[in-house]
Amino acid sequence: MPFRDMGSVGRGHTGSMDMELAGRMLDVVAAIPPGRVATYGDVASRAGSRSPRLAGFVLANLADQDTPWHRVLRSDGTPAPHLAAEQLARLRAEGVLATDGRVNLRRYRWHDRPDGD
Repeated sequence: MPFRDMGSVGRGHTGSMDMELAGRMLDVVAAIPPGRVATYGDVASRAGSRSPRLAGFVLANLADQDTPWHRVLRSDGTPAPHLAAEQLARLRAEGVLATDGRVNLRRYRWHDRPDGD
């Protein structure tokens, strides 16, 4: 499970968090292959949650430096504004192109099919 050192998370922020669920969310993100993206809702759903916001919180607070956080976007295909430049540059390096700051989810969304896509 790719957890960041918990000392870097503010006290009380994870007090009632289900760490098993958080670990599943990080595992889902780690499984997204280069050249593909998922939404926060996709991550939450695959981990057994109905909360895209929780998926965002987990990525922001518990992911380590090896977690491919840049492959997770909002439901409209846009990155969070404060991360947009870095996130879109990382995606572009993997062959994921954006138009006007938006990734085409129909083209690049990861569906986790048995054929590896």
